[in-house]
Amino acid sequence: MPATEVLERAAPLYDRVKSLIPPIEWPAFAADIDAILALKRERDAVILAHNYMTPEIFHCVADIVGDSLALAREAMKADAKVIVLAGVHFMAETAKLLNPTKTVLIPDSRAGCSLAASITAADVRLMRQRHPGVPVVTYVNSSAAVKAESDICCTSGNARKIVESLGTDTVIMLPDEYLARNIAAQTDVKIIAWAGHCEVHERFTAAEVRALRTDYPGVTILAHPECPPEVVAEADYTGSTADMSSYVGREKPARVVLLTECSMSDNVSVHHPDIDFIRPCNLCPHMKRITLPNIRHALETMQQEVTIDPGLAERARRSVERMLEVR
Repeated sequence: MPATEVLERAAPLYDRVKSLIPPIEWPAFAADIDAILALKRERDAVILAHNYMTPEIFHCVADIVGDSLALAREAMKADAKVIVLAGVHFMAETAKLLNPTKTVLIPDSRAGCSLAASITAADVRLMRQRHPGVPVVTYVNSSAAVKAESDICCTSGNARKIVESLGTDTVIMLPDEYLARNIAAQTDVKIIAWAGHCEVHERFTAAEVRALRTDYPGVTILAHPECPPEVVAEADYTGSTADMSSYVGREKPARVVLLTECSMSDNVSVHHPDIDFIRPCNLCPHMKRITLPNIRHALETMQQEVTIDPGLAERARRSVERMLEVR
């Protein structure tokens, strides 16, 4: 049990998440939260947290939150010597690419991504050989080595804009097959896809969407574009996690389903207590490797530090910066 003064300091933070974390569980988080806040000041550190982080991370210790595009943009503005990336490894690599002189830490280096693991730099080179002269658009959910072989990056929120910005009739889009197919349905640009999938989003089915409508009449269903096209076709709206959050705030549906990683609904619901969130809970095992204890340990020990070969980093950085230049 943490000391009384620790609980008192943490009380305002608990007010943010009391709808999600039972009072009996809060003391187990409070000591780590209190220590992390002190360590951030001591280390001159900032914590970037993806929308899929658990509420005690997202709402209680994070300085900057958002989807992968928001984190990429904000990483460049971070006024701190140390960046702790509460997310998966490719996000920490991207933060390092954009902040080469800063120390970037990931609390668990095993926090990977099924999409990033689905393709290698050699695969990209082979695609170029098979389709000479066709530009390569690579989803940020990829390793720095894959980014280095690409012409430009994209996110789920700006993919169509990036594809159309190239001014070509054909592009290669890697590595998410479903994102590529969903974008292809929105544009006249021919898209050559790779067969990579997100292990969270690929599990949603059109039958599940129809069942949700039957079980919850009047429900509004929002789908992430990493979902299969047949799921997107059944949804009321499709967008990145940032787009989903904005939709909920703008449209204020009485009852809503977010077809994405489970913690997203928890984090959005904090700001919308009057909305009924139905939670078909698909968890990302990689995101869930990031915890308060290992964030604390990362700041105490300054590990695990993300490093990238300088030559590779320069090429990978170029593809990310080209994405950020497209407005």
